Amino acid sequence: MDWKEKYKEKICTATEAVKNVRSGDKIIFGDWVSEPPALVEALVARANELRDVEIVHGMSPGPNSYVDEKYEGVFHHTSLFIGPKTRKAYHEKRIDYLGGTNFHKWPEMFAKNPDLNPHWAFIQFSEPDENGMCSFGNACCFSEPAARTAFRIIAQINPKMPFVDGKKFSLDKVDYIVPFESSLYTIGRAEIDVKTQKIADYVAELVEDGATIQLGIGALPDAIARNLMGKKDLGVHSETLTEAMMELVEAGVITNAKKTINPGICIGAQAAGSEKFYQYIDHNPKFNVYPVDYVNDPYVIGQNYKQTSINSCIEVDLKGQVNSETLNGRQFSGIGGQLDHVRGAQLSEGGKSILALMSTAKDDSISKIVPFFSAGNVTTISRYDVHYIITEYGVADLKFKTEKQRAKALIAIAHPKFRDELEKQAKEMGLF
Repeated sequence: MDWKEKYKEKICTATEAVKNVRSGDKIIFGDWVSEPPALVEALVARANELRDVEIVHGMSPGPNSYVDEKYEGVFHHTSLFIGPKTRKAYHEKRIDYLGGTNFHKWPEMFAKNPDLNPHWAFIQFSEPDENGMCSFGNACCFSEPAARTAFRIIAQINPKMPFVDGKKFSLDKVDYIVPFESSLYTIGRAEIDVKTQKIADYVAELVEDGATIQLGIGALPDAIARNLMGKKDLGVHSETLTEAMMELVEAGVITNAKKTINPGICIGAQAAGSEKFYQYIDHNPKFNVYPVDYVNDPYVIGQNYKQTSINSCIEVDLKGQVNSETLNGRQFSGIGGQLDHVRGAQLSEGGKSILALMSTAKDDSISKIVPFFSAGNVTTISRYDVHYIITEYGVADLKFKTEKQRAKALIAIAHPKFRDELEKQAKEMGLF
């Protein structure tokens, strides 16, 4: 039986489905690139009928029109990750940031926090298989936990959404089904400059044959991936599956043959890239997506041999503390799964945690290796969790090092114009 025939009583338009949302309801959107645009647009169209609707999600690639000040009192947004489209509203105190837990604990937070437990989950799915099971496509991440904990679910069934194996969801559990084709949100490839390439060169030297890697998106991860073309039998257990990983699979570099768990498969919570990448992972058994409480659980990550986490950060102080989320005392982004993967790599036999950053900002006028953080800037990764710090000037291995050794190693990879001042300040702080 055709799935539309089987579920015909649940099928409706986006407008019809969201008419069931009431003032005061809480809604969680499917995360990041899997946010369901048809449902969000239909909800915003009801603005003159609603009050105090709470919208919860991480970073959204969509228009984010509901954070506009004209909708104040209609929609309120609680953000789990401040992105470029919500940063202004956050700085104007019109949205809230929830930074109370690590990424792999978000599902527990949805289930146990009455302020977040959703009335509704708006989820975008692939078309179902013959058993009525849908894939979460390019983002299972916290879409699956949202669907798991919400009282009611509206599903946008998008024929463009890839069917990716891993955790699936039955349309039997969905309240309203909206078949609607939308273009998928895509992530472009960034240009790689000389400094970025230098950092990538240092990072690649630390990645061993047979390692299981975690990489993000952006210029640096792309540059690192290109430098891994000479490696053998890499595996992937990563919050995000990327187009660069697709290229490494095609080149025979990523085989997942040496992985301890889920051998033969790239495991991720979400996938971000081009339409070509989404087509590549569609029904591709080499790629699986699972919810974040599995993929980002440090104790799961740590089961992989030589798990190597590679992330970027904003600044590092001379004691080895890392800030990855605040600028000038204000929230700039969020923790995401960085700490989960840093700690998971620590639990792994032969594991490595790598944090990379440019040595300076604003045309070399500001050092990103600092004696201490400015007021209001937070410690994302404690000094007890830090292993490798890399800039374009080299590698600082901070594991099992004294304060003095750490400060010296970090000053050595700072921009040369700041080293004398950093050394002076380190002495004033009693580190030397």
